[in-house]
This record gives sequence, C-alpha cells and structure tokens, in this order.
Amino acid sequence: MTFLATSVLLVHALLGQAAKDPPKSVATPLTPFHVIQTFTIGGDGMWDCIEVDPDAHRLYISRSTHLMVLDTQTGQTVGDVADTAGVHDVALAPALGKGFTSNGKSDDITVFDLKTLKPIKTIKAGKNPDAIVFEPITKRVFCFNAKGNNVTVVAAEDLTVVGTIELGGNPELTTIDGKGHVFVNVENTSELLRIDAKTMKIEQRIALAPGEEPTGIAIDTTNNRLFCACANNKMVVVDAVTGKILATPAIGGGVDGAGFDEKGKFALSSNGEGTMTVVATSGDKPFDVVQTLVTAKGARTMTVDPKSHLIYMPTADFETPSEPTKEGAKAKRPKMKPGSFKVLVVGS
Repeated sequence: MTFLATSVLLVHALLGQAAKDPPKSVATPLTPFHVIQTFTIGGDGMWDCIEVDPDAHRLYISRSTHLMVLDTQTGQTVGDVADTAGVHDVALAPALGKGFTSNGKSDDITVFDLKTLKPIKTIKAGKNPDAIVFEPITKRVFCFNAKGNNVTVVAAEDLTVVGTIELGGNPELTTIDGKGHVFVNVENTSELLRIDAKTMKIEQRIALAPGEEPTGIAIDTTNNRLFCACANNKMVVVDAVTGKILATPAIGGGVDGAGFDEKGKFALSSNGEGTMTVVATSGDKPFDVVQTLVTAKGARTMTVDPKSHLIYMPTADFETPSEPTKEGAKAKRPKMKPGSFKVLVVGS
C-alpha cells in the first residue's frame, strides 16, 4: 500500500472516530423550559396568587375583587366568583366540591361550589387574610391572616371555625406535605414554620438565614425538601423533616412565588423582574441554577400543573413608571395598562 493510500485511510479512520466520539467540550446548554404560549385575558383588577385544578383543567386567578376561572386547555374564561374583596389566594378541595378564597379587604373567606362557582357561605377570618390552603388528611382549611399574624382554621366539611393559631409574625405563602403538616413562611422574622394540622400546634420554627423575607414556597414530597424563595435573591432549600438548611442557590429579584416540577426535579422561582430561576435538585450537581428563563416583567407568582407539568404565570403590560417628584422619594409603582392582563404558559 502506498504512503498516500495509507494516509487517506488514517484520515478516514480518525474522522469516523470523531463522529462517534465528539469532543466533550462541545455540549448543548441545559435549558429545560420555554414560554410556549400566552393567554390574553384582559379584564379589570390586579392579581396575586394563581392555583390550578389539574383534573378539572381549571385555573383560578385572584383579581382584586373577584376570582377569575380559566380553562387550561383553551385559555378561555369559563366563570367568575364575584364579591371577593381584596382576594389574595384560593384553596381547592375537589373531593368535597368546594373552593375557599382569602379576602384581604373584607377579612373573610368565601366558600364556593367548584362546579357552579356559586357562593355557599362567608366565614369570618382574621385581619387581612392572605395565603390559604386545604389540608386533606384533616380536611381543614388554613387561612393565614397577614396583618393578624395568625391562622384561622376551618373544618371544610361543615364550614365551622375550629381554631386559631398564633404565629408571632407576618405569614406569607404556604404549602402542605400530604402527611398532615402545613408549612408557612414568616416574612418579617425570616422563618419557616411547620404546623401539625391535627393538633393545630407549631412543631418547629426554622431560621432561614442567610435567606431574608421569605415569600414563595414549594415542596418536593418524595424527598421531603422545601424551597423557600427570599427577597434577598436566595432560595433556601430545607429538609422538611429535620429543618436542616441544605443549600442557598441564587435567584432573580422581585420574587413572590415558587414551584416544583416533579417530572424534571426542578425547583422554580417566579421573579417580578421578569425571569424564572430553575434550580436542579438531582444529578451530579444538585441545587445548581441551570437556567434563568426570561418571562415578562411583573410575572411574580406561579402555579405548576402536576399532571401536564405546565407552569402558569400571570402578568400584564405596564405604563412607564413616573419619576419621583422630591429628592430621595421613591418612584411610584407603574400602573397596569388597561386590558393587558395575561397568563404566560411555560413548558419544557
């Protein structure tokens, strides 16, 4: 065989091996999520929390004076729960056919029928009800009163108030573990509380330092991990059983909500600056930030559909913020442009 033929065969062999084994330095960045759709909704009122009923394909959105209900498959409005003054959040009890809104301005809870959306009863709560959750083991609703610094506990079956829990601070968002525990962030003390739903007692107070002013909270029930989104751009990962701080990855600014994607094992934070931080919780480097997804300014709350694995984030378009009129004064919060309310749909 000639030198030229040998050289040609060697080159082909090397090229073939390179095709089989590409250089490790050539890699596709991990970007698990994308904004795949936008529901243009419109209507009056600002917004706060958003919740999903995966089986009924319904999305519940608090809109200041009413609770808007959307079809998650079409993005169309299918109904409304009226007269919920200052509504912040909604708790769903599908097995009982009931929903519960926390009405911050009227200091009460509206109970409504999940099928007809008609009111069933109004229950007096504490001062400025905010986060609210249904705990299925005890069949109780826990309504966290932001200015009352306490919890109004309601029996979801007969709709009676069965207790009040003093918290010693300003409660923010809440979650459950499905095992009889309720967790809530306390914003002004930078703590996470674990509450026994049956005894209505605080079992543990967990300091979230270096996290400060926690708001959003999410849970991985399989691995007993909590994800607390804090105002100082940190997500504090907590062992839900021991209370041990596991990690404090960096997140975006203006956070309010948090979520957990069971399919990809990602912890999420919705940041009002217009991003969603994605934190890996498994693999070689757990608790590393693997993506900062650009969403939209003001998209600060979220809910994750556990069946479709889609993420819903409400926001709107805003007018240009006004400049402060006095030296040292803060600029006013920008106003929402009329009719611009929308919901971003994020998927993988």
